[in-house]
Amino acid sequence: MSDASGGITREELQLAARNHGMPLEALRLTVTPPGLHYVLTHYDIPVVDPTTWRLSIGGHVRRPLQLSLEELRALPRITVTVTLECAGNGRALLSPRPVSQPWLLEAVGTAEWTGVPLASILDRASPGVGAVDVSFRGMDRGVEDGRTQNFERGLSLAEASAPGVVVADEMNGRPLPAQHGFPLRLVVPGTYGMASVKWLDLITVHDRSFEGYQNATAYRLRASEDDPGEPLSRMSPRALVIPPGVPEFPSRVRHVRPGRVTLRGRAWSGWGRVIRVDVSDDGGRSWAKAAVGEPPGPYAWAPWAFEWDVGEGEHELCCRATDETGRTQPLEPSWNAGGYANNEVQRIRVVAQADRD
Repeated sequence: MSDASGGITREELQLAARNHGMPLEALRLTVTPPGLHYVLTHYDIPVVDPTTWRLSIGGHVRRPLQLSLEELRALPRITVTVTLECAGNGRALLSPRPVSQPWLLEAVGTAEWTGVPLASILDRASPGVGAVDVSFRGMDRGVEDGRTQNFERGLSLAEASAPGVVVADEMNGRPLPAQHGFPLRLVVPGTYGMASVKWLDLITVHDRSFEGYQNATAYRLRASEDDPGEPLSRMSPRALVIPPGVPEFPSRVRHVRPGRVTLRGRAWSGWGRVIRVDVSDDGGRSWAKAAVGEPPGPYAWAPWAFEWDVGEGEHELCCRATDETGRTQPLEPSWNAGGYANNEVQRIRVVAQADRD
């Protein structure tokens, strides 16, 4: 479903009121505080009693398990710094606009997630011969495609067993907030956020491909509503700049003084390390190379900086990332029916005036 009129629908307003993006000025922070990290909830946030909650692991396994929160916390633990981005980030920039959560560019955040490596839990359950996929069920429930269902998403066994994939009960050193999946969530580095199932209570190993709604129907790149499409996978490369100067209300046009301005931002890709960030102040007609720093971990965004000599007048500021596989951001989006994976370059209107206070 898309809106060709350009007007915001009631459905989009309802979604925008209950979800939120990360303010771009928070790009100054290597690790995003939970209250600033983006949030998307498909259905309702469940109320969970941690004393009676259990994580069940079953299906095509030799040793089915049930683990309490205390039992999980007693297992060997890791902390991974992971950048998560919603697959719909940039959706509201498409035309016609697919009607769903109307993200601009703020559906991203980076946190330190602490918990048990998923691979070690799967090893304890011992997947049977011929195991193919692993599905993850959240406790949140809703109606899609005319059917009441839990949010449930699947990975291949190889993806689920990869290093860095963690079943997390802590975010930035504290118990998960309710909106981020308390008491337990999955965190899958490099993959769009729908794979990192929140409010996790069931892991099922399958001896065939998982065909749940969130894999087989949702989160696919489709040219039209009746196109079966291709499944989404890893995050496309993206760079974002911390908006310089001060904002005009309510347009958010930025105001700076002419002269030297240090631009800073973050860049990431699910396909590999970001090796280059380029900056333009003329809407993408010409580009200059920024300096890319070290990320805080192999699954997190990298900082970048650029010394910008700002001339008086109006400028259209852009930035784009290129990763080690050669993938880079396009100047114009590629439309799809779900509004997914739109990683077109960021554009910010900047006005430079010498007499600006």
